[in-house]
Amino acid sequence: MTTCKSPRKVLQVAYAVAKDALAAYAHRCSPKKFTQHQLFACLVLKAFHKTDYRGIVAILEDLPELRKIIGLKQVPHFTTLQKAERRLLRAAPAARLLEATIQRAIESTILSKRVSLAALDGTGFETRHISAYFVKRRKRCVCGYETTTYTRFPKAGLLCDCRSHIILSVVAARGPGPDCAHYRRALQQATSRVRIDTLLADAGYDSEAAHVFAREVCHARTLIPPTRGRPTNKRPTSRWRRVMATRFNRQKYGQRWQAETVISMIKRVLESALHARTYWSQCREITLRAVTLNVMILWRQVRGFLQSMSG
Repeated sequence: MTTCKSPRKVLQVAYAVAKDALAAYAHRCSPKKFTQHQLFACLVLKAFHKTDYRGIVAILEDLPELRKIIGLKQVPHFTTLQKAERRLLRAAPAARLLEATIQRAIESTILSKRVSLAALDGTGFETRHISAYFVKRRKRCVCGYETTTYTRFPKAGLLCDCRSHIILSVVAARGPGPDCAHYRRALQQATSRVRIDTLLADAGYDSEAAHVFAREVCHARTLIPPTRGRPTNKRPTSRWRRVMATRFNRQKYGQRWQAETVISMIKRVLESALHARTYWSQCREITLRAVTLNVMILWRQVRGFLQSMSG
């Protein structure tokens, strides 16, 4: 799966998605200087260019043709964009924006309302732009044990469609921690948007409760290898873990790497290090990157997208 490389196209699609998900103004008494659609498009462009608030302001000042695309008469101050991100990427509006990209993908037939295979995986993000060599030199070992460790980092659970790579849900949190912590939220959010036939996940999500929740609450079959816990030759005693041990479809499970492909796309195209420093701002930035990737896939996969959103 490839993504688009044109900032003009990213801006156009982001503006259309924002129109689907957000009102023009947050309040009837809001200053009518910028619409929420324009501000969100600027935030997506910021993520696309891998820059900060001041950086995207400089880009918009230098390129008036970008401002013309979204009808921006003047460049917003960087603090305006910072406050807009705090408002537009809270849980509820962020969920609507992600859902708008999914709905656009369904209408454009690159995503089906009934997803045959979906994959779930977790990943961590860097908090600073440091080289792997520096981290290696920072390690101090005593008797073969590492004494310097990095104990806190931003983390996200991503659930995606294996065919189109569209992200169906994202749960931002802080690591380290078990992947199963975001399992229910990610699956519940995704199944509220599309129907999932089969969910693929690695052994980090293995538990009987995970199978029961997916099958009985979310009505999705599961393929999770029953290898969590101490190694043993005995079969699991619980129902669904025993089914996994005896009738595991390895060929279908091989598509689980599509989730790792999506994670790789985010980190290669939109960077693996976050600019944000506080916990909640890091969560918002992770969500913004997930929406931005969906926007990029949308344009790349759909020809004539502008004609479909002109109305």
